[in-house]
Amino acid sequence: MKPEHPEPLFDDDAGFRQAFTQLLGGEPAPEAALKADWVDSPVGPLLAIADNDHLRLLEFFDRGILPTELGKLKADADSDISLGRTGPIDRLADELRAYFNGQSATFKTPLAPVGTRFEQRAWDALLKVPAGETRSYGDQAVALDQPTATRAVARANGANPIAILIPCHRIIGANGSLTGYGGGLWRKRWLLDHERRAFGHVLI
Repeated sequence: MKPEHPEPLFDDDAGFRQAFTQLLGGEPAPEAALKADWVDSPVGPLLAIADNDHLRLLEFFDRGILPTELGKLKADADSDISLGRTGPIDRLADELRAYFNGQSATFKTPLAPVGTRFEQRAWDALLKVPAGETRSYGDQAVALDQPTATRAVARANGANPIAILIPCHRIIGANGSLTGYGGGLWRKRWLLDHERRAFGHVLI
């Protein structure tokens, strides 16, 4: 199924470099601990940033919060960002290919997202929601032993800097509505429908 979405920002390496340069507001660093590359997908190109050991960010290029996320990441790593690939990005690309082909929803790429202690706990809870299933924000809050923290959970999910692998798209409203998703509701519906068909029985 092909989702309805805007035309892709780019579809080759030259286009990626131009889009990333515009995003940074200048040329990428010639050499840095953080490397950036792109991964194509049925729901649009994804920006992947990693060091030698961990994936630090995976985002849709058209997400408005992306400049803020880049600033947080550069400050946390005390590093600029250069173009290139590391082992975690290579592994990510292979795992995303299997995911979108409906072969596997298991991701073993090591992750190190930047976030507060509460955000990290919220994201850990997301990792326990299997592909093909959904949970409500209330369910996620209960999993954190903070059942009244649904709004804080929603904010933490909105700050999630690693799309798909940390599956905030699997969190829906208590009434079954899709509610918000930083990547756009069309992507959330597409991902859930893909997982329902390939890995489980999500009803949306």
